[in-house]
Amino acid sequence: MAITAKDVNKLRQQTGAGMMDCKKALVEAEGDFEKAIDILRKKGQKVAAKRADRDANEGAVFISLSDDNSYAVLIELNCETDFVARNDDFQTLGETIANIALSNKPENLEALLDLNMEDGRPISGHLTDAIGKIGEKIGVSKFESISGEIVVPYIHPGARVGVAVAFNGANDNVETVGKDVAMQIAAMSPIAINEDGVAQNIIDRELEIGREQALAEGKPEQIIDKIAQGKLKKYFKENTLLHQDFVKDTSKSVGQYIKEELGGGATVVDFKRLQLGQS
Repeated sequence: MAITAKDVNKLRQQTGAGMMDCKKALVEAEGDFEKAIDILRKKGQKVAAKRADRDANEGAVFISLSDDNSYAVLIELNCETDFVARNDDFQTLGETIANIALSNKPENLEALLDLNMEDGRPISGHLTDAIGKIGEKIGVSKFESISGEIVVPYIHPGARVGVAVAFNGANDNVETVGKDVAMQIAAMSPIAINEDGVAQNIIDRELEIGREQALAEGKPEQIIDKIAQGKLKKYFKENTLLHQDFVKDTSKSVGQYIKEELGGGATVVDFKRLQLGQS
């Protein structure tokens, strides 16, 4: 049967596949739209299998925030090239997946990929379709969620880093301060809010390093532990959010900045940071 441009365009609207791919699928399916859709999906599966061992280190971070600003999700959607990462279809896919995650609040990445999109098919299936359409390995590698009285999101230009920071007890200036704090997190990559959030194995490692350095410098045995504790305190200052020097004004810490701008009752209760390609 004759395949018209209208038929091709209809299939393209349904699947998002390229015009030539749609035409070939309709010809192969003899004009049957359901068969043509299956053909396009199988093509995506074949391309996905061929590209399974490829590196997908490019992509973008997406954040979706609830209407009351109390909950947010962050995802990292990956592809092989920066060119594809800037593609409108790729961007739309990332935003859609983030919005679905926001609505459904999955427990983890695996649960996210099992969630259905509008057509009733899982996100994982749509990712396979996207691989066939775009011709690159595409997948969601990270998923995080965060909640608090107020959550402030921040996407660094280029969308290679995304941050969300949650506050409790903040005043009306929280959006401005929250963006400053989120930018601090994006730039300085703290490992915890303060020393209470640092894992014990990291503390033990830093103390051991401090002792070894002090011994190598020939320091007296009786002050080795004190020196190690001093080095640990310096580690906390450089690597925990509230103790870090505030990048916009290094005369104060981030904790001091928050207290000055949001009041003494304001606290950061959580933060999430995703960086493209970083575990």
